[in-house]
Amino acid sequence: MRGIARRRVAGIGALVVAGVLATGWAGSAASGAPVPVPVHPAAAAGDRAGARLTLPAPTGRYQVGTVSLHLTDRGRRDPWVAGQAHRELMVSVRYPATEDAGRFPRAPQLTPAEAAGFDAMNNFSEYVPKGKVAWDATLTHAHTGAPVALRPGRRLPVVLYSPGAGDPRSLGSTLCDELASRGYAVVTVDHTYEAPAVQFPDGRVARSVLPAELAKAQRTGRITQLLEKVSGVRVADTRFVLGALARTGAGSVLPAALRGALDTGAVGMFGQSAGGFTAAQTMHDDPRIRAAADLDGVLGYTQHDDDPSHPSTVARDGVDRPLLLMGMAGDTHHTVASWDAVWRHSTRPGAWLRDLTLTGGRHASYTDAEALVPQIARQLGLSRKAVTAMVGTVAPERAIAAERAYVTAFFDRWLRGRDTGLLDGPSRRYPEVRFVP
Repeated sequence: MRGIARRRVAGIGALVVAGVLATGWAGSAASGAPVPVPVHPAAAAGDRAGARLTLPAPTGRYQVGTVSLHLTDRGRRDPWVAGQAHRELMVSVRYPATEDAGRFPRAPQLTPAEAAGFDAMNNFSEYVPKGKVAWDATLTHAHTGAPVALRPGRRLPVVLYSPGAGDPRSLGSTLCDELASRGYAVVTVDHTYEAPAVQFPDGRVARSVLPAELAKAQRTGRITQLLEKVSGVRVADTRFVLGALARTGAGSVLPAALRGALDTGAVGMFGQSAGGFTAAQTMHDDPRIRAAADLDGVLGYTQHDDDPSHPSTVARDGVDRPLLLMGMAGDTHHTVASWDAVWRHSTRPGAWLRDLTLTGGRHASYTDAEALVPQIARQLGLSRKAVTAMVGTVAPERAIAAERAYVTAFFDRWLRGRDTGLLDGPSRRYPEVRFVP
């Protein structure tokens, strides 16, 4: 699955053979069942040794609030772990908050247990030694439980976010906090047993089974089937979350302050890598998604980007709603076979496509890695070659500014009817972004 260490390893995720299988993880046995993990007080953010990292502050007019939701799909057994009665998910909702949000604590990017899982299994492991980064010390710019900022009679358009395979939902915090600061409710989803570690409110931690599943698929020659399963589970997760958000009254999963605040009739979705695939495929399968942005995610079940075999149904059928493709340098609908397929087949009324390239960018440039890796490099003395391999040659502040601008412009146009013209052609403000004809 496409990742950092190798440009083309497989089709839909951020799993890197060099970064997952070669490193291994004792906690990723096939059983994978959630176990309680006590958190020692010394493991609190700020007490752990290692490089300390910060995320860029959002630029919108609002402060950002957040709440976490524990959702259980009682209509579906967990597809990854035998014996699990129901599929359980952890979801975060980012939203515009009032000016006094600073009274509330900033949410950590990862809990200590999730940070330990990420330290053991991540896509930076070829270059970043284990135990050298205090992953649990990084704070997002979202304030836990802050009051929502909402004008009377208004509701918040909703944007769903799905991370790359093997990544936690919080690795997209830069873009998610930005959208929330601009007036969106942003719902991020951890795909349980894919993410390195997912911690539930009662302290249980569900560890990833993907390394074991990938090893088994390689032994048995069933990589395509594994990729299909990963995609299918993700789409089912997303559709369940969307349905849960729409519940009203006593059945609402939202805290009281957010009930009635979300406009589930104005929903978009985006994601990086496998998350981008999930966004496009969910829009294909579910009419509730009005627009989707795919940030460098292949849309087929293959091990090579230029392999046209085993396309997804969104690639075979095309789309009838807006789809934004944003790729790293070299990834366009002329080079990625599944992007070419969706481009050619999107002929129905309502179809709108753009193909943008982040010049000098790499696959992980569309995650928080763009901000974090240069800091890690400075503190740990990593080489320029290592940084380039992970996040490319584009200046981090320029990459982040461009991604924020184009993702926001896309959802503003299709969920709010606000068109700045940024998506109509090249902009001198963002020369790093190339429009691909």
